[in-house]
Amino acid sequence: MPELPDILSYLTALRPRIVGQPLEKITVKSPFLVRTVEPDLFSLEGQTVQDLSRIGKRIVWHFADELYIVFHLMIAGRFHWRKAGMRPTGKNDLAVFAFSTGTLMLTEASQKKRASLHVVRGKAALAQHDRGGIEPLDCSAAEFRAALTRENHTLKRALADPRLFAGIGNAYSDEILHAARLSPVVLTSRLTPEQIDQLFAAVRSVLGQWTARLTAQAQDKFPEKVTAFRPEMAVHGRFRQPCPVCGTAVQRIVYAENETNYCPRCQTGGKLLADRSLSRLLRDDWPKTIEQWEDST
Repeated sequence: MPELPDILSYLTALRPRIVGQPLEKITVKSPFLVRTVEPDLFSLEGQTVQDLSRIGKRIVWHFADELYIVFHLMIAGRFHWRKAGMRPTGKNDLAVFAFSTGTLMLTEASQKKRASLHVVRGKAALAQHDRGGIEPLDCSAAEFRAALTRENHTLKRALADPRLFAGIGNAYSDEILHAARLSPVVLTSRLTPEQIDQLFAAVRSVLGQWTARLTAQAQDKFPEKVTAFRPEMAVHGRFRQPCPVCGTAVQRIVYAENETNYCPRCQTGGKLLADRSLSRLLRDDWPKTIEQWEDST
């Protein structure tokens, strides 16, 4: 799922291509994509994209009269920039947005159609798409501590909860916890002040470095291969590969539709997280589906 650094790279690439440009034509191929009826999506044809913004993992296009398109790419939704005049032809094509500068294609490489598009009018309606999490790169240490300890969850769940932190998901939470040298299943109520400080520093460092890297790349080339699995990552998606810090084989926890990767030497004192007590903990604390994770209230 595209997370904060990936979403910001999309915004970096899209701004010079579509802001200030009329949206000439909209073609929707998938009936599952558009989740609203009023305002009418096709009424935006011919209107100019005035600005772009982000709400958590959602991308927002701004139009006149407080009209907005809100995209949520979910797990497999992706944007692709093509030459002007391209039409949806592939089985993964969901929609096409035609501009004089080129064509933006929205695809989803999954049989489960989770990506969504909402058209809303007014700032109040737009605010309903905000899950309430604080911005991890903009918050103070005190704000971070308050959000983290507001509820008692495992660290993995807390970091990826959109009600607590905006834009962090499965991939970057793994990377953050590895950088902080903290177990993904330690409960937030058991953290020491020093550990919370470590975690705050890791959040700022990991998200900051990845955002800088990906947005710099997006200034030169549209991000066509947005992925949660990057070879430069320390642990996420690197099961059984050596930890870049200590060389220990990276381990994983798989529960429902979620996977957590961690280094047992750097993060859990050499323990493998695979016992019955862990299963009970995950059953109680982790959402069972992606939708539950994203839409938790």
